[in-house]
Amino acid sequence: MKLIVGLGNPGRRYRGTRHNIGRWVVETLAQRCRAAFRQEGWAEVAASTLDGQRVLLALPQTYVNVSGTAVADLRRRHRLPLENLLVVYDDLDLPVGQIRLRAQGGHGGHNGMRSIIDALGETAFPRLRIGIGRPPAGVEPAEYVLARFAPAEMDLVEGAVARAADAVEVYVRRGIEPAMATFNLRRARSDPLHVLPYNEA
Repeated sequence: MKLIVGLGNPGRRYRGTRHNIGRWVVETLAQRCRAAFRQEGWAEVAASTLDGQRVLLALPQTYVNVSGTAVADLRRRHRLPLENLLVVYDDLDLPVGQIRLRAQGGHGGHNGMRSIIDALGETAFPRLRIGIGRPPAGVEPAEYVLARFAPAEMDLVEGAVARAADAVEVYVRRGIEPAMATFNLRRARSDPLHVLPYNEA
């Protein structure tokens, strides 16, 4: 089974904010799978299957900065190897709309990822970053990530969410390396995304 975790703050107050784009991707996947969320420990989870592969979609109900509590709890409950955990989250260092997969790595200054790494005691798990861009001059990063996207950014953001959901599906079906090879070279702005059928790629 694969566990896909979308980072973000819970509650209506934070919907649509930059920090919640990881949650947006996981919610999109749940809609595609027609899977309903239910409470499990420190998270809401939705169970589904993709080409016979069991998938657990998770939205931590903790704030981003303490996401490790929910992720470590889910991993214990389901006895998952680290390579079957994929964390989806926002990244200030990528331009708005760009996505990037990695098989492992550090937290890169993201407090949610720092919390997860601290809770798991490991860095060797896949992650999918979605660019939200750098804050304008004079705007603090903590303020910026809790702001909503500007209307002019929404085409890029919605495209990125759809591509990120596609990337998760490739990861579930084929693994992190094929997903990286397919999606890491894509530019943010509308390079039409063409993913080969899974038996041809």
